[in-house]
Amino acid sequence: MNLERTRAGLVALLFAGVVGCSSTEGGGPPEADADSTPSSEAPVEFDQPLADELIAMQAADQEGSGLHEDRQARLAEIFDEHGWPGHDLVGEEGSTAAWVIAQHSDLDLAFQERALELITEAVAQDDASPGDLAYLTDRVAVAKGEPQTYGTQIRCDGKKPMPPTPIADPGAVEGLRAEAGLEPLAAYLKEMKKVCKQV
Repeated sequence: MNLERTRAGLVALLFAGVVGCSSTEGGGPPEADADSTPSSEAPVEFDQPLADELIAMQAADQEGSGLHEDRQARLAEIFDEHGWPGHDLVGEEGSTAAWVIAQHSDLDLAFQERALELITEAVAQDDASPGDLAYLTDRVAVAKGEPQTYGTQIRCDGKKPMPPTPIADPGAVEGLRAEAGLEPLAAYLKEMKKVCKQV
C-alpha cells in the first residue's frame, strides 16, 4: 500500500481547521534485522491483530464514525502497554494509523504531547516515520501558539493556504523537511492551495 498516496488523500478528506499529514511508504511487518535490536532487549514480534485494530480505528476516524474519545482512550491503552506502536510491532501502516488518531486529538493537548514524546523515541530507534513526527511536532507547537518547525500545519484564509503560526527558521525549513522525508514547502503549499479552493 502506498502511504504517500493515502496521506495525500487525508489532506483533502480530513481538512478541518489545521491540516496535517505526512508521507512515507509502508505496508506490513518489516523484515527482521538482528542488528537493529539492542542485545539487552528481546526482538519485538509483529502483532497483526493490533495492526488491524489500528487500521480499523483510522478508517473510522476518516469516516467520522464512532467517538474520537473512544479511539483516543484505546490508543492511550496501547501507549501504556507498548509505548509508541512502531513499525516492528504493527508495520508502517499500523504505526501511521496510530499517528492519525494522535494527530486528531486536538481537544487533549496533554495526550498529543505524550504521543509526541513516544513517537520521538520511536523515530530515534528507526521504528516510526520521521514525517509523522514532523507533522505531530508542528501540530503540538500550533496548539501552544508556538512557531512551527516544518511548516506542515496550514489553515485556509479565504481560498489561500496560510500557516496558523510562523515557521521558526525559514532558512532551515527545506532541509528539515527533506530530512523528514517531506516534499518541498512550495510544493506542499501548492497542493494545499487546491484544497483551500474546494473548501
